[in-house]
Amino acid sequence: MLGILVGCNSSNETKEKNSKEQTTPTTDAEYVEQATFTDLEGNEVAVSDYKGKVVMIDFWETWCKPCLASFPTLQKLEEKYPDRFVVFAVTPGFTDTRDDAQSFANEHEYDFTYLMDSNKLHQKLGVQGIPFKVFVDGQGNFIKKSMGSYGPDKDYKMVQNIIKEHSEMPSEPEKSK
Repeated sequence: MLGILVGCNSSNETKEKNSKEQTTPTTDAEYVEQATFTDLEGNEVAVSDYKGKVVMIDFWETWCKPCLASFPTLQKLEEKYPDRFVVFAVTPGFTDTRDDAQSFANEHEYDFTYLMDSNKLHQKLGVQGIPFKVFVDGQGNFIKKSMGSYGPDKDYKMVQNIIKEHSEMPSEPEKSK
């Protein structure tokens, strides 16, 4: 016995389906540009919500000494460029829980946007260790990813150069020496 399977689909449904298939991320850049996280109160936060600012996604956990050592440098950069730069302190959940991140945030005066990696961006990017930083420009485009730390001075200069080159605001005037 031979059967025929027939289905119906309106042209609008086909267009919507094809549109969704085209926007499904397949590269690191697409994963990052479309990334969403969950804040410590359970709200969704998207990279795309921060257009105009350079976003640094900093994968970290409370036990990671190099991660914590970079926080004062990142705080200085956020304070110097409040309209051009934001730090997403993202806990991938290797061992830390939301409560661990919340306790840390409560005990330290960093102005970071503390987030949980609820959609597993770290897995999609193949993150094997932390600190692991990902940068997005003021237009919402992936810039680069970086693992580790080069020390406070080199980290500061590297991130500052990214902010100056990739934020939407004009560079600040150079001060006379």
